Amino acid sequence: MTMLHSFRMHPPGEPLQFPLNLGDWGTNAAQPGEVERPVETMQAEPPDAIFRRVFRVLRPRTPMPEVEVRWRKYAGVHSSVRLEQGKLALKISDLLESSPPAVIEALAFILLGKLYRKPASKAHVHRYNLYLNRRDVRRDMHLTRQIRGRKFISGPQGQVYNLQEVFAGLNQRYFNGMMAAPELGWSRTRNKRLLGHFDPCHNAIIISRIFDSGNVARIALEFVMYHEMLHLRFPTEYRGAKRCIHTPEFKKAEKEFAGWKEASELLKRL
Repeated sequence: MTMLHSFRMHPPGEPLQFPLNLGDWGTNAAQPGEVERPVETMQAEPPDAIFRRVFRVLRPRTPMPEVEVRWRKYAGVHSSVRLEQGKLALKISDLLESSPPAVIEALAFILLGKLYRKPASKAHVHRYNLYLNRRDVRRDMHLTRQIRGRKFISGPQGQVYNLQEVFAGLNQRYFNGMMAAPELGWSRTRNKRLLGHFDPCHNAIIISRIFDSGNVARIALEFVMYHEMLHLRFPTEYRGAKRCIHTPEFKKAEKEFAGWKEASELLKRL
């Protein structure tokens, strides 16, 4: 899912729980004792054994806790680890159940490293992202989210603005009327941080209800809508283990919006 955030970007006790979020892992260095194992040596190793082995690498002098791995039918590739009463409880998306042991090992270093504040190596993060960016895996994730995911779509009509009218106007001005209209709706709340997002799984553009007000200039709403429309025009690109949401072509097209500087300043003052 692609999102447009506002320009103002907006710690321990028991039990400890850490969901997987790779956003803050990209530049971390390798940890002492974190040794790559040949993939063939892990072929018969079950997931719980992999997590126990990685735990021993990260915590060599800590008593081994009970390890429980549960596969969950999440809408996306979500994973979490919880430490409570000497037990490591891991909940992992069933989308990863058939992944190679090397990928589970990478996930173990990421999750347990987050739990024990020992950042995973770039190699493990790269391996995990490389697997998720495989075309077949992305296809499975997309279909699963369509089937299992739930999406609140209010409809285009607001108190002040109609998103269908805003979309249609921008479509004519910038896309020659050739862009097929996705589902359009307002967010549940007046969110200042998440101003809008395009959800490709549900083919929907959702705009923050903060714009549905006579006190907000229409140009600010149109700029956010235009930004989300560009995500339909320039889909996310996947290059190996990396993904590029805002490509150079995307950024160039964004500046073609008439009054983009004025609109950007208005968004800063929301």
